[in-house]
Amino acid sequence: MKPHTILQPSAWARPKGYANGVAAEGKMVFVGGQIGWNGQNQFEHHDLVGQVRQTLQNVVEVLAEAGARPEHIVSMTWYLTDKKAYLANLESIGKAYRDVIGRHFPAMAVVEVTALIEDEAKVEIQATAVVPA
Repeated sequence: MKPHTILQPSAWARPKGYANGVAAEGKMVFVGGQIGWNGQNQFEHHDLVGQVRQTLQNVVEVLAEAGARPEHIVSMTWYLTDKKAYLANLESIGKAYRDVIGRHFPAMAVVEVTALIEDEAKVEIQATAVVPA
């Protein structure tokens, strides 16, 4: 069974790195906001790209607890403290994303915020996955 269906209006330009919408059926898994520290709440990376990679890995590890995999992600919201740093590092962030998540692009939003609760955090990612029945 296909885990989800991408919703792409035929007259719209195709998005790069995300989907405009996703339809899915199955067990829903909600991953709370993850940041770029390890499982012991320690930052090993102090740069944005390193924290993005760790944050995505954290999302994958939480998903695994529910029997979900990256391809089951239907929606992600990214919160960044520095839009300019994000745009300046798109290629490296894209590589980190593909290394951890693969070539699976869910519905996604990216928002710049003034700060995150953990002062050292540069990114926080919240995800929703649907595991097919």
